Amino acid sequence: MSEQKTLITGNEASAEAAIRAGCRFYYGYPITPQNEITGYMAAHMPAAPATQAGEPAAGAPATGGPEGGVFIQAESELAAISMCYGTAATGRRVMTSSSSPGISLKQEGISYLAGAELPAVIINVMRGGPGLGDISPAQGDYFQATRGGGHGDYRVIVLAPHSVQEMYDYVMDAFDLADLYRIPVLILTDGQLGQMMEPMVMKAYKPRELPSKDSWTLTGAEGREQHIVKSFFIRQGDLVRHNQKLQAKFRQIEQNEVRYEEIGVEGAEIILVAYGTAARVCLDAMRTAQKEGLKMGLIRPITLWPFPTDIIRRRADQAYPFLVVEMSAGQMVEDVRLAVNGKAEVDFYGRMGGSIPTEDEIFERIEALI
Repeated sequence: MSEQKTLITGNEASAEAAIRAGCRFYYGYPITPQNEITGYMAAHMPAAPATQAGEPAAGAPATGGPEGGVFIQAESELAAISMCYGTAATGRRVMTSSSSPGISLKQEGISYLAGAELPAVIINVMRGGPGLGDISPAQGDYFQATRGGGHGDYRVIVLAPHSVQEMYDYVMDAFDLADLYRIPVLILTDGQLGQMMEPMVMKAYKPRELPSKDSWTLTGAEGREQHIVKSFFIRQGDLVRHNQKLQAKFRQIEQNEVRYEEIGVEGAEIILVAYGTAARVCLDAMRTAQKEGLKMGLIRPITLWPFPTDIIRRRADQAYPFLVVEMSAGQMVEDVRLAVNGKAEVDFYGRMGGSIPTEDEIFERIEALI
């Protein structure tokens, strides 16, 4: 018997996934095109099943329970991310969401979360930019997401879904990764994926084995040693050692958490590299190419950081040419070129300002290259 599917938007799917994964604190501020997340959380968090501090509700439904969760529409994006900091310090699962300009306003707080090694999940439903731009889907926030975005030497894990199902699945993964590494995890999606509707399976949350939070959470010091959560180190040498500790953690994440998908790569005449909505368009272009007798492959990065450098490097060693497709002026293409390191041709096709490339445009570019 096939699993029952639900027709739902990507934004609503991500909100439902957070509740099922044990998130009981959500702080947000309205901005299009992510308002469905805020609206869903406002409607469902008060009735979410109560959980113990730091414990996810495995497979819990979205309604019922005597205590419920906490939803706050903050007075600003700065306030929302600061509330996340306070909640994360107590070991509870917490999430915020916004769209491009709002995420920019949260960057100082995200740097604080990373510096204090606090787990939190942040969703960016990207829109066109720079500045206020427009509310159309775009991918111009790649640099911001994968380079840390705020001040200081830090990284956050970045997951890039390309379907409503993955928006659901990756939010659940994000909470586990955040707790496992004590790090903020960013879901980088866009207005197309956030507001489109697709059938998806609402899978039960299956918690992985995670380290205890007892050694660092702020839950009252009676009967135990004092805990201090901070990112401020004033004594000479302390900040150096703290940064070295953070960098060691980032190297561990790079070794263990790289995710990507390869489709039709073996024997291909050219390899497309794309994520999110752009990857969906590339898949359509691949089907058109197959009908024309052209052999094409696709590498779809799922973790934008850590980036799947090794698989691209290995394919470059086989002299495959690459075409990177993005809804931007070209940002991920820089990581692809670094991975290829001159061993193969890397071409780029992009659309800016909230414009989605078409299947025909990509196919025409491929024909010209081949």
